[in-house]
Amino acid sequence: MLPADLPVPLALLIVSLTVTAIVALRYLLSSGLFALATARMRPGLYAGRGRQIGREIRWSLISAAIYGTPAGIVLWGWNHHGWTRITADWAALPLWYHPLSVLIYLAVQDTCFYWSHRWMHRPKWFRIAHAVHHDSRPPTAWTAMSFHPIEALTGAMVVPALVFLVPIHLSMLGLVLTIATVMGVTNHMGWEMFPRWLVHSALGKWLITASHHERHHEEYKCNFGLYFRVWDRLCGTDKGLSRRIVAEAGHARNTEPS
Repeated sequence: MLPADLPVPLALLIVSLTVTAIVALRYLLSSGLFALATARMRPGLYAGRGRQIGREIRWSLISAAIYGTPAGIVLWGWNHHGWTRITADWAALPLWYHPLSVLIYLAVQDTCFYWSHRWMHRPKWFRIAHAVHHDSRPPTAWTAMSFHPIEALTGAMVVPALVFLVPIHLSMLGLVLTIATVMGVTNHMGWEMFPRWLVHSALGKWLITASHHERHHEEYKCNFGLYFRVWDRLCGTDKGLSRRIVAEAGHARNTEPS
């Protein structure tokens, strides 16, 4: 890592820029990969959306800096000062706790996202910030991080705050970030990549995939969750699946929650 005698402001600048570059590269690779998959599996789906995709990439690279800066500072503090409850030692935590820690992180992220997302749909904040994300009509594989800086801030602080409170192994934290990346991209790419047996199963009724999130982009005032449909179901905002995506995927006819 960085030399111990490096001035703190310079060290923080270096780690922030480095992690920002990593987040940006992760976005470009993951969204690019699923955009390529879309071109192969759904030819023409993104036809004529070059300007939209260019706008999505520009906003997403700004978001990468907003996500990368606090993450870089926390990483530096953990490595040089032992801040946070991240560990690189498997034996430091019980074996059974490792998968549980992933679920805790995902559940907290999902809860924060649901309520901040609903707040962003209030008319004032929609106009100020969230309209940027909904300018993608319909969304593409490049939309997942296309946020106004205000909205990006609401998501960028959750995991950096959690690592000070909830113990987690470094590899499990990597798994959380991988799930966030994959679900963020696949939920926006405009078609359903997951099989019918999952989407329309008992488990699928509690998970969010493109079939569910697309309906949010169609109707705006429903389906606010990130990973799970728990809060949507509890609060009466779950309106089921996108009829278009369900029909195009050849899935079941029923698109409403039960």
